[in-house]
Amino acid sequence: MQGQGLIVNILVGLVAGWLAGMLVRGGGYGLIGDIAVGLLGSFVGSLLFQASGLSVGTGIGPAIGEATIGAIVFLVILRLVNRV
Repeated sequence: MQGQGLIVNILVGLVAGWLAGMLVRGGGYGLIGDIAVGLLGSFVGSLLFQASGLSVGTGIGPAIGEATIGAIVFLVILRLVNRV
């Protein structure tokens, strides 16, 4: 992965993690936590969209949308597990 690609992925992860933290009850997890949630959410979102056969398109906007949806799913599961 080239330097620019890594920076873009980190920025997408940061935005997606922050958005997911705001949409799912509660705040974010700080800068590093939001990046981690966003990057994991990007992976989860990618798997979900590929498994369902849906495509959100190309570009940074759809990438943030897909990562945010994945991060929301990840946070919901994480919070359900932490309650038990």
